[in-house]
Amino acid sequence: MSYQNVFKRYELKYILSAPQKELLQKEMEGRMLQDQYGRTTIRNIYYDTNSFRLIRDSLDHPVYKEKLRIRSYQRANADDTVFVEIKKKFEDVVYKRRVAIPKIAACDWIDLGKPLPFRSQITSEIEYFKNFYDGIEAKVFLSYEREAYSGKNDPELRLTLDENILARDTDLDLGKDIWGTPLLCPGTTLMEIKISGAMPLWMADFLSRNKIAKVTFSKYGTYYKDCLRACQIKERSVFYA
Repeated sequence: MSYQNVFKRYELKYILSAPQKELLQKEMEGRMLQDQYGRTTIRNIYYDTNSFRLIRDSLDHPVYKEKLRIRSYQRANADDTVFVEIKKKFEDVVYKRRVAIPKIAACDWIDLGKPLPFRSQITSEIEYFKNFYDGIEAKVFLSYEREAYSGKNDPELRLTLDENILARDTDLDLGKDIWGTPLLCPGTTLMEIKISGAMPLWMADFLSRNKIAKVTFSKYGTYYKDCLRACQIKERSVFYA
């Protein structure tokens, strides 16, 4: 069994302090509804080439970029559902396609190259991605605690609050414990506003009043810059010493 989703939207990111988050939650009262799952821990495995081509290209801020990951909303055992996602960004518009399948099928397909028992437009796109970036493999495990909201009168408006963002490049399994290098300063929250059109006036006013500016923040990109690239540079300096 599987099911598939396609998303097209803008994703705007902001870093909130603890007082700003508290003000935001008061501002959202009567306007936003928390999803049925409450606060959840999201696990991701990001895929890349041996030279980290995908994230290096992404950090150059090109007009077009893409990435592949497998995501779960719980500790995933072999038969639990996970999402294989291909995410593309073109001129600030985010396009996300994903297929939901059992974890064992996802790992057999993406890691071992075994074919799925079905085909679709989305699985064909992911297959093309895998072939184009020959040799991609699991590179980073990334987790965070998320609170997700949607607009009370506008379900297309989505807002997420991510905290305790952790990343590591070992123990790459969605069924394993949460641990890794923290990517946010203590007491801060990453807010993402996901919209298909214009920003709601009340939100734009809140951001302006509280001097909260949009930021460029990639979870995988931050871990690569702060940890993986630093290790690569260190290894090269030792090799050439």
